[in-house]
Amino acid sequence: MQITEDQQIAAAQQDLAAFDALYLAYAPRVFGYLYSHTGQRAEAEELTAQTFLAALEQLPRYKHRGHFAAWLFAIARHKAADSFRVRPTEMLEAAQQLAEDSDVLHTIAQREQLDALRAHIATLPSEQAELLRLRYVADLSFADIGVLLGRSEGAVKKSVYRCLDRLQRELEVHHV
Repeated sequence: MQITEDQQIAAAQQDLAAFDALYLAYAPRVFGYLYSHTGQRAEAEELTAQTFLAALEQLPRYKHRGHFAAWLFAIARHKAADSFRVRPTEMLEAAQQLAEDSDVLHTIAQREQLDALRAHIATLPSEQAELLRLRYVADLSFADIGVLLGRSEGAVKKSVYRCLDRLQRELEVHHV
């Protein structure tokens, strides 16, 4: 029988040693999200550790309402904001580095497309860039992003799709 997230949270609230399962489930996503902010592995690792330490300290007071990921990423967002101010292009620089690491045969055309995408994302308002980070780097659901940002799921979904549509139109205009 597989243990549900609700059961993992309840167990961790009773015995903090049980927090390991939650850490293992969320650490890669939290690290990826923070790495997209910093572009630096060591800083992202430090912020990830701070995020989970804060979560562990606050866990006894956590009231589970089906949005543990939103609660955890709210902590991660606060840790990132406390540490630095985000430049809009850092998310894509991190993505480009990961892409280059995994695909040695990256073509010049693909690099030009990525550079164009980076340039267009840099023109997005910081709120829209954050939506893209939460959705595609942190891999949060629209519902969790809504809880995190205090918006409805539908509003978040509409904002993300509008942002993606804007990026696509801008890239098409520039023939990338």
